[in-house]
Order: sequence, then C-alpha cells, then structure tokens
Amino acid sequence: MPDLDTGHIFLTTLAPIKTTETGNQTSFEQQARIALAQLPTACQSPATQNIGINSPFARNTRNHLARMFVLSDVVYNGRSGMNPIVGTIRGINPTDPQKVDQLNCPYLVFTADIDAVTEDGQPLPATLSAEEQKAVRASYARKLWDTMELELQDIYSNCVGFESVDTADDFAEYLEKCHVETTMPFHDYYLPGDDPGFHDLPTYGLLAAVGVPAVIALIALVMRIFGWLTLPWLGWSTLWVFVIFAVLAVLIAIWAVLYAIKNGEKPLTPATYDDLPSVLKSLYMQQNFSDFVIDHQGTTAARLHKDFGAFLKKHKPSDRSGPTQPPGVISSAAAAKSN
Repeated sequence: MPDLDTGHIFLTTLAPIKTTETGNQTSFEQQARIALAQLPTACQSPATQNIGINSPFARNTRNHLARMFVLSDVVYNGRSGMNPIVGTIRGINPTDPQKVDQLNCPYLVFTADIDAVTEDGQPLPATLSAEEQKAVRASYARKLWDTMELELQDIYSNCVGFESVDTADDFAEYLEKCHVETTMPFHDYYLPGDDPGFHDLPTYGLLAAVGVPAVIALIALVMRIFGWLTLPWLGWSTLWVFVIFAVLAVLIAIWAVLYAIKNGEKPLTPATYDDLPSVLKSLYMQQNFSDFVIDHQGTTAARLHKDFGAFLKKHKPSDRSGPTQPPGVISSAAAAKSN
C-alpha cells in the first residue's frame, strides 16, 4: 500500500517554488536554499553537540526521519535503450535527440518517516484506509506547525500558494495538496512483526489453478488436430472443451496476477517496539545498561542484585515516556551535554 508500511507513514510532498521576481538580487529558489541551510542539524556529532541547538524536527516524537531539499530539475539518465535491429526496422536514427523530461519549476521536496498515529502514544496501526492516512498526514502537519511554525514560514514562504497559510489547519491543507504517493519506504530498520509470512504466496496452488485447465485445453486441442472430435466416454466436443478450458485458464491467470499484486501491496505489520518512543527508549536502555555492565565487572552477587534493582527503579525499562533519550541526539550523554 502506498505511503504506509510497518505502522509508519512515508510522507513525500513537492511544493512548487515561485519563479517570479523577488524584488531583490536573490531568487525564491535561492532564498529557499538559504533558509534550509540555516536550519540547525540534529545533535549527532561533536561539533553539533557543542553548539547545543537541536533540529526543529526533534521537537516532536513522531519523526523517525525528516529531510528537506530543493529539486531544481530531474536528472537526465541518458537515452532510452532500444534493440538496434528493432530501431533499424522502425527507421529510428540513434543520433536524433529524444524527448528530455524537465520540471516546469523548482520544487521544495519534503520527505518524512513518521508514526502513523493521530495522537502521541497511540499504537501503530497494521493498515489504514485512504481517508485514515489523510487524517494521519493532517495531524502530523498540524503537529509540525505547532512545533516549528517560524522555520516553516521562513522556508515555505518561497513556495507557490503559501500566502494564504496562517494556521496549523491551513498548513495541513497546503501540505496535502503537495502530497505525492510513496511506494518505497525509506527507514533503515525493520523489526519482526507478529506475522512474518503474511506476504507468502500459495505458489503451487496458483500454478495448479492455472495449469490444470491449461493442460486440459491443450490436450483437447491436440485431440482435435488428430481427428478426435469428441472426448471418449464423455462425448463432449473437443473444440468446445478447448475453448472453455482455454478461456478458464486465461481468466484464472488474470485473477492470479491480480491476487499476487494485491498481496504485494499489503503493508508489513508493525512490530511491538517499532514506534519512535519505543526506539528512543531502547537506545536509552542500551546505553545505560552497557554502562551498568561495565561498571559491575567482578562485583559480588549481593551487590549486583542490589544495584540492578536500583537500576530498574531509576531507568524504568517498561515506561516509554521516561526516562528516555530525547529525539535528535546520538546518545543520552550527548543530550545531557547539549542541555
């Protein structure tokens, strides 16, 4: 299913950038690039940690990944290949230029991998209707506006039609107009779902469903060619048997292809700990438990038992709300340093 996989929405929007005069020496495209360049990055390196200013996308706990960039035009991948013999027969001159795709204007591209929820803390859904996906996108857009309105205004003010955007609802409506379907997820982790084999096709069953009537039709055709006008014992016309079973094989083959496509469109089911709060909590626990193990090498059993109880009480492994690692930082220690 486009846009949805493992309980996440893979959002892609393209907002056209103005090509009119700005009234100064800088185009709207360049102004958008400058606004993007001024956005602080996440605190995931020593240099950014020392600055202590986090990415505005880290202000909410739905963003697994977010990226903005200006697309001036599409990349030319070269000529479309063709068999030279076919090209010669069709009279195509390979030195003649082919049509080159071009954008009508530069676009501001925004992509984000987000939890497919309308309220923070909701469980990730296994599937969503088109309207439910739209509601998730709208809720996320409003959340984005509430947490980084100034940055969004600075960036999107260079885009066509943004002049009428004043509220979170306006921004949600604007972003929906810019939405394009995403058919390939772009986050880099998949946790095992509750039904890992749900995409498996009944291959042998589908082949049998198509093959059996096809074989019967072929046998009837061969019998007809060799003079068998009717089937022995049954008395059926071999011609009609061929026609009926050939049509049946074609119809079943079409159904099998549609079934396989539909099966492939099903989104992967979300895993238990695939939402962003769980991911952040896992990172937090991983780091603190590693420090605990290192600090307690060679300690006595009684001390280890006592300290581990205190560790569980302090870090609350089952509580995703906290203590946990903040978004946009490489480690809990880095978060403390930047604060």
